[in-house]
Amino acid sequence: MQPLLRVDHLSITFSSDAGRHTAVDDLSFTIDPGESLALVGESGSGKSVTALAILRLLDPRAQIAGSIWFQQENWLQLPEQDMASRRGRDAAMVFQEPMTALNPVMSIGKQIAEAIRVHQHNLSRTAVRQRTIEAIESVSIPEPHLRFDDYPHQFSGGQRQRILIAMALVNRPSLLIADEPTTALDVTVQAQILDLLRELKQRSNAALLFISHDLSVVAQIAQRVAVMRKGKIVEVATCAQLFSNPQHPYTRSLLAAVPTMHSDRDKPLAAIGDPTAVLEGPLVEIANGHWTRVAG
Repeated sequence: MQPLLRVDHLSITFSSDAGRHTAVDDLSFTIDPGESLALVGESGSGKSVTALAILRLLDPRAQIAGSIWFQQENWLQLPEQDMASRRGRDAAMVFQEPMTALNPVMSIGKQIAEAIRVHQHNLSRTAVRQRTIEAIESVSIPEPHLRFDDYPHQFSGGQRQRILIAMALVNRPSLLIADEPTTALDVTVQAQILDLLRELKQRSNAALLFISHDLSVVAQIAQRVAVMRKGKIVEVATCAQLFSNPQHPYTRSLLAAVPTMHSDRDKPLAAIGDPTAVLEGPLVEIANGHWTRVAG
């Protein structure tokens, strides 16, 4: 099977008056059609920068090397006009904070309808409205025909995140990128959003790139996990392999920092990050589909 997405030796560097900063360093991974892959790591590890690079949404001053293959196209080499037609149609993104991603002075119906019109020029106004209502209904917002003209501030945080998911999936993309979509939500709403993502992914058979720092969330939605630290992948495994047999010291420190029902409340949680963790060595396959970085 050919991967849907193949990121090869991706490096991203930002320059400023303070010097050069490498946010992503020689990153490679693949996602198969219909697969869910989680990118995991603490803040600043390069997860969100990687997602923005896939859709070519980084600041033009960012220096990008490597390749990003979507099926047979290298998206880093496409003219911007061609790339614009791929965003939302072939791959779409759900951002972390819906109140900054949604336009506060435009009704949610008009915002979803606009996403449809960008890629489906031949649909009539009536057809666009009907498809918009169906999209709102698909994310379980009650009475979608009555909420069409409501503004983002008239919805709860969980409902706004559902609207972003509806907008991302309305054109039936092959790849959905979800960047920390549950971080700002309480645990009950978080569980509802994860259930919704699983249901919609299964219904549409879209691949999912799920970005998170929360391994407990990742365990509920991902088939494979890639652990990032300082712009590098340090371990890649199936979800079952990673949680049952983590190999890299940094992965083990992430897992140790997650509270459980058995955690000793009289002791602090383990600190994230292991100073002895190998970052420069090669990724070695230690079991079928389980790769970890070892000292060279």
